[in-house]
Amino acid sequence: MSEYEDDPAVFSSDTLPSDLRFMATVGNGYIGTRIYANVMHINGVYNGEREDCCRADVPSTVNVRLIITDDSTAKKTFTLNTRTGTFYTTIETKDFKVTQQIFAHRNRVHLMVLTITLEGKTISKDQFTVEINSLFVPHSQNINFVKGPDFIGAMYIHGETLIPEVKGAARQSVHMISMPLPESLTLLPNEQSRSWTFLTAVANTEEQAKECFVEGQTLVQSNQLFSSHVLAWAAVWKQSCISVRGCRRLNQSLHGCLYYILSALPPVEPTNFQYIGLSPGGLSNGGNGEDYFGHIFWDQEIWLYPVVLAFYPELAGILLKNRIRTLPASKIIAVQQGYLGAKYPWESAVTGFEVCNEDIYGLREIHINNDISFAFQQYFYLTQDLEFFQKEGGWDVVCSIAQFWSSRVTWNPSEMCYDIKGVMPPDEYQSNVTNSVFTAVGAKYSLQFATEMASHLQIEVPSEWMKIAEKIKVPFDPEKQYHPEFDGYKPGEVVKQADVVLLGYPLMYPMSPQVRENDLVMYEAVTDPEGPAMTWSMFAIGWLELKNATQAQKQLNKCYSNIQDPFKVWSENADGSGAVNFLTGMGGFLQTVLFGYTGFRITKNCLLFDPILPEDIDELQIIGINYLGNVLQLQLSKEQATVSLTRCCEVQHMALEIVLQDSGKTFVLNGASFSRLSKAIMLGGLSGKYKNYNLKVIVKRMIII
Repeated sequence: MSEYEDDPAVFSSDTLPSDLRFMATVGNGYIGTRIYANVMHINGVYNGEREDCCRADVPSTVNVRLIITDDSTAKKTFTLNTRTGTFYTTIETKDFKVTQQIFAHRNRVHLMVLTITLEGKTISKDQFTVEINSLFVPHSQNINFVKGPDFIGAMYIHGETLIPEVKGAARQSVHMISMPLPESLTLLPNEQSRSWTFLTAVANTEEQAKECFVEGQTLVQSNQLFSSHVLAWAAVWKQSCISVRGCRRLNQSLHGCLYYILSALPPVEPTNFQYIGLSPGGLSNGGNGEDYFGHIFWDQEIWLYPVVLAFYPELAGILLKNRIRTLPASKIIAVQQGYLGAKYPWESAVTGFEVCNEDIYGLREIHINNDISFAFQQYFYLTQDLEFFQKEGGWDVVCSIAQFWSSRVTWNPSEMCYDIKGVMPPDEYQSNVTNSVFTAVGAKYSLQFATEMASHLQIEVPSEWMKIAEKIKVPFDPEKQYHPEFDGYKPGEVVKQADVVLLGYPLMYPMSPQVRENDLVMYEAVTDPEGPAMTWSMFAIGWLELKNATQAQKQLNKCYSNIQDPFKVWSENADGSGAVNFLTGMGGFLQTVLFGYTGFRITKNCLLFDPILPEDIDELQIIGINYLGNVLQLQLSKEQATVSLTRCCEVQHMALEIVLQDSGKTFVLNGASFSRLSKAIMLGGLSGKYKNYNLKVIVKRMIII
């Protein structure tokens, strides 16, 4: 058995997946690769015009296989350690051990590293040799690499992408310096162990690539390269983590999901590159014809952003800044389509213009505007960072989206409401409907938030925005007490993925518990079982809202079919098809625990918690929930729920207090913990199977007199 067998954050196996698409990945937000893949990808480096745009392939220098003479009797182990963001291959014989490490340095983001260590189990008089089979070739189908002069003994290649994303735009440059790999490495007689480190530095300029390579060499010489990488990952996990006791499968899945998302994000500390966003397959995937080409769309704002925002508001701000950066292109799209304001592309890369390979999505799946506006709204409610809207461009996005909706709606005199016609909802089996309920609620919210933000900024906006918001039609069937997906929806029509159920969460659209249940029952029965992975998480959260944990667990359990062993890599579809390393599904899964089990919601004036804990979980611990500059820890066990303040905001007026919603009792959060014993409650006729806390908690800013 592996030395890591008891660590849920370490995934180890003596075999590789039969489908190498499900190999582990390593990345740091700037550079990423799939282990044993021929290519790496760099943040923001795409090739191809518009619909042909995809992540440009950069040849991988770490796609290396090690060969020993006595291979047939050797024991091989393959390990992804998510705590250190490192992949290990070990080969053990009776007398020797070979260890290969691959990692993308966590905060020296331009460095990809391969380390090979040979160890003798005893002092041997024999030498031990390992052959190196490197599949690296200095060529790319997307970049015109040419060889430059060697740099301090390392190979230097550089080139530009072949085709810019938009005609007339500059092609993107890539400069790579890598240490040459020998054909073999040898542990000499009487030598106990020896390590070799092979650095690759990648950057957009020659100067930066050389600077980063020298920095990496300095760290190697001082024996600090790997240790600095490990410390950087340790700081990440110390800042935020979700873990459970009692259910190993869930615990492993949570660690895997967080790792893959974090490895696609840049460090929290300021970096010297412009991060462009999260794509469904992460940074390691997205080449031509795969994983949505590495494009960014609603997956970022609805499925991934909520977890990033709760744990890393600084990184959430970086995701929003990319939407600010691409606002000019979105304004051009709106003009081209005949509307005011901004229309964000359904799929985007660097420029912010539409890169989806089918026009219908860009023309009709316009809820992307709402998804972006809602992300800005949640950011403001969690941080109260008004300066972000005043000085950094946040207001321009929110305002432009409101302007778009004011011109996109159509007055319906017979129903005295505003219609939104010609829409593709999240249910992409429908392509031309009127009044998609998800789109309608999002448009309403976009107009309302723009008006609210204008008030904060003391900016005058058209009063018409609120009038439109009040009159946008949100389909509802008063007889059957449910929300039709769109005007004319017939119960029983198959739905591709989560759509109407998103009204309750994340949108928190007001409705009675009965209507919420009716929506869940109605659409659970007709949602395509072969649909994408993230769907079932939203059904699970809905049932948890209603304290029906039995139904919630049934939905959550469906997600495990998308998690491919041994490295916990998600597939978009349960049969392994679709995008791989499917971050979208991981984000939905994490939200089930972070927002479902806890009842955690970000609202205008406070945070809400209303927890429920399944019986197979002995304890749930969530570290690093941010609110108004404070950091909270939530711990749920079968006996009690505890909220702790682990970091206080330095600004006094951001101090927090807890309010018990039912009794109105208040408790100041001043660094001490607040606990409340739970009460066993019968749910669904099963006594004690699920722990439902009599603890509806409001965390809000304390009023200082």
